[in-house]
Amino acid sequence: MRHITIIFFIFFYFQQIQSKELQVTVRNTEGDLLDLAMVSISPQPPLPLDQTDNGYPQPQIIHKVDRVVTRFTNKNGSVFFPIDDDKRTRYMIKIRKYPYRDLYLEFTITSRKTLVNVKLDEEKDAFKLSEMKKANLWLGAIKMENAEEKKVFQMQCGFCHQFGTEFIRQDRSIEEWRTVISRMIGYGSRLPTDLQRKMPEILIAEFNKLKKTPSLLEEPLPWHNYLINAEIVEWPTGDSMSQVHDAIVGQDGLIYAADNIQDRVYVVNTITNEIIVHKIPHRKEDNAGGLIAARLKEFPKHDSTSNAHSLAQSKKDGHIFITPSAQQRLIEFIPNTGEFKIHDFEQGFYPHTIRIDASDNVWFTLALSNQVAKFDRQQQKFTFFDLPARSFREKIITKYIKYLFVLMDWGIPLSKWLEIDRTYTGTPLAYGIDISPDQNVWFTRLHTNEIGFINPKDSTITMIKTPLMGPRRLRSDNRGHCIFFQFALMMVCQIV
Repeated sequence: MRHITIIFFIFFYFQQIQSKELQVTVRNTEGDLLDLAMVSISPQPPLPLDQTDNGYPQPQIIHKVDRVVTRFTNKNGSVFFPIDDDKRTRYMIKIRKYPYRDLYLEFTITSRKTLVNVKLDEEKDAFKLSEMKKANLWLGAIKMENAEEKKVFQMQCGFCHQFGTEFIRQDRSIEEWRTVISRMIGYGSRLPTDLQRKMPEILIAEFNKLKKTPSLLEEPLPWHNYLINAEIVEWPTGDSMSQVHDAIVGQDGLIYAADNIQDRVYVVNTITNEIIVHKIPHRKEDNAGGLIAARLKEFPKHDSTSNAHSLAQSKKDGHIFITPSAQQRLIEFIPNTGEFKIHDFEQGFYPHTIRIDASDNVWFTLALSNQVAKFDRQQQKFTFFDLPARSFREKIITKYIKYLFVLMDWGIPLSKWLEIDRTYTGTPLAYGIDISPDQNVWFTRLHTNEIGFINPKDSTITMIKTPLMGPRRLRSDNRGHCIFFQFALMMVCQIV
């Protein structure tokens, strides 16, 4: 079974005195030492995962899990792993380095220092080499009518997953591709209608061309030397039907991660390798899928009425606030007790990204209603800021967006009937948010190529047009400079 994992990068680790140590040295078949080979180690057999709560661990119980640790070989082709668990002696290593074939090896730790020497076979077959290349290279090689259409396609078909993976590259008929695209539109993609009609033929032709002529794929970029001092650690959370959407490092050093599709919060202790699961409460009157139930009707498995989206922690009392994108609510989680509190509001739709300011006010975007909201914790009061609409039609759509989803819940396929234009009229999409040191509230609007900020002192809203497509997440640094990601172009930009 595949497992979604929380991954953290720990740079510049220092060797500590450990009871046991594993040294892996990697060469090619000619005997040359290979640096920057990725070596992953995991104990065998893996600890069994509790799946007794509808396929997931029982809530509010400590579960011990195995971690997978990955490091990279140094200039001498070697990498070192401390072995902390004296009771586990059997391990599996996986070694990967392009253009060599992956190697899996199981072995036993028998002494204080165990040496493992391996040789990698270079892959010579052009087709197999192409299959080893990552999704981004396949996506980059797809040719379209013009660069603008390619940007739009990349943005709208890469919201929730990479495009170009082995699964996506499978052979499909035109009708099968139409079904896939229609389902993605139902999930929320705003691929313009004219491109929806063109893409099945384009994808079939382009994937067939690339499979027949692998040389059209670019070579992967070389890995950087700083990876020699890097470590990646993975802990299992959820399964292939999960979407662990957001995670934060808590003030207590624990990791808090929200499973968007299964309405669970995972708490990971990275020292003890223990996890605790907390289930976000469902009300009796809640529909499966919440206020956007039609969106998940075709999804194979979900246990969600909230769709936990983003997390932010209060510096005042450590409470964690979660935006449930499928409800008109704000969820408050108290880590010390595992208790949830629900704060309801009556306007706005699709709570999205969330931040907390220096006065302990909780700010979040409302993506589909074109708003930003503030929750005053002291007064227990919501305030809503309407962002400017680009047209009267857009103003009407964003104002009544909730009722459009009600119609879809009744079985009326509006998402498939209503045409989507190239300017995404009706879905400007208020997206990322952050608080600058001067306490201005910055936000992005992904579909209008704008960022903006709210001055909380006088509630004024300032919009700033960006020259590039698709500003998504953003952060303000300690100088007040706003750094944001141009999603369609995979670029990082800064405004000062």
